[in-house]
Amino acid sequence: MSALVEILRPDFILRDALVGSVLVGAVCPLVGVYFVLRRMIFLGVALPQLSAAGIAFAFVAYRLVVGPHEHGNVSERSLAIVGAFAFTLGGILVLAAMERRGRETVEARIGVTYAVAAALTILFLAADPHGDAQMVNLLKGDILATTSASLGVLAAVLGAVVVVLFAFRKEFLLVSFDRDLAVVFRKRVAVWDLLLYLAIGVTISLGVMTAGPLVTFGFLVIPPLTARLLTRRMISFSLAAASIGGLTAFVGFYCAYRFDLPLG
Repeated sequence: MSALVEILRPDFILRDALVGSVLVGAVCPLVGVYFVLRRMIFLGVALPQLSAAGIAFAFVAYRLVVGPHEHGNVSERSLAIVGAFAFTLGGILVLAAMERRGRETVEARIGVTYAVAAALTILFLAADPHGDAQMVNLLKGDILATTSASLGVLAAVLGAVVVVLFAFRKEFLLVSFDRDLAVVFRKRVAVWDLLLYLAIGVTISLGVMTAGPLVTFGFLVIPPLTARLLTRRMISFSLAAASIGGLTAFVGFYCAYRFDLPLG
């Protein structure tokens, strides 16, 4: 009980890490809801892996530009965010294009995407002469390194994602559940798809940066699937998924702190 009281105190030394964990745990399920609606659950594992590949690629590319022994003026976190977002968004757009034109099953395309992303991550890491612990921490997620400044950015960006998801939830629901009906209603399906993909890309990129690919995958999939069993309406589905994810993140952080376990 004393550990619970301690982590709830305003001056708790790991307060930023705790708040960051809960933010990621609450917002990722809001994105995962649309994976469930589109019957593309395994996107939750493929996209975080793509994000990790993007992080590794960003480091390799930067080393090639500034030289293997130079540090340059760009922070590692900024590099990682750019690489993660670029690969995640690019992967979503490619998969969406293949979905419209390809004959393969959705599972096959996502499986190939995951395998390629995992292989690229390993190759990029091997190509970097400075594949040190700092980059490994970024790929795994380094929640304990969360600072007040990075937490502010995380809260602002994820807050904007939440506003977009709820402000346009009817449009996102329509294009996710029945694209043909959306066309009949003269909705700009491509525009709404792109906006949703941007929200997904930002959320997953920050999730991987904060908690790592595996934990992000768990938040994207498990809370929405659980909430689906408990609710019937879309708004309650989303709120339940976010609540389950946020609560799970808090409980996980508490258990890690209380029993001296690794986070993630």
